[in-house]
Amino acid sequence: IQTEATPNPATLKFIPGRTVLDSGTMEFTSREAAARSPLAEKLFGVPGVTSVFYGSDFVTVTKNDSDWQHLKPAILGAIMEHYMSGAPLMADGIVASGDADGEDEFFDEQDAETVEVIKDLIETRVRPAVANDGGDITFRGFKDGIVYLNMKGSCAGCPSSTATLQHGIQNLLKHFVP
Repeated sequence: IQTEATPNPATLKFIPGRTVLDSGTMEFTSREAAARSPLAEKLFGVPGVTSVFYGSDFVTVTKNDSDWQHLKPAILGAIMEHYMSGAPLMADGIVASGDADGEDEFFDEQDAETVEVIKDLIETRVRPAVANDGGDITFRGFKDGIVYLNMKGSCAGCPSSTATLQHGIQNLLKHFVP
């Protein structure tokens, strides 16, 4: 299992060297939500873990003010133990694809063409870059010229997320969408 730092100092990216999720992403922000996943449940059992995020080939773990030096060995052990046991990722067998938070997208039907361009830009240009940093970003809605996004994994609460949004995504969208 390899580890990578992310732009968010409270988050580390763990790469088990195999597929974690076949499609989409999943985020667990509480011990209760983690009950669906044996791996997330184990990770929340490590004191100091506040969030677990699954990407295609990585697990991102966010901590409170605890020290990585103490947390990292326990997290590595939990991930290794999970994959060696052969246990499923999800206890109920249901792996939601895409956005697992169940919120519906919102936008006016007259903006459908613009929304398609925005979604395509996010899917092809933004999400791959954000996944490299151990996070994900999904389209939530478009109203009155404002794009609403959901940042997850290492992106949620990251000190550089404002810069990512303003200088990266906003400039990209303004360039391609008048």
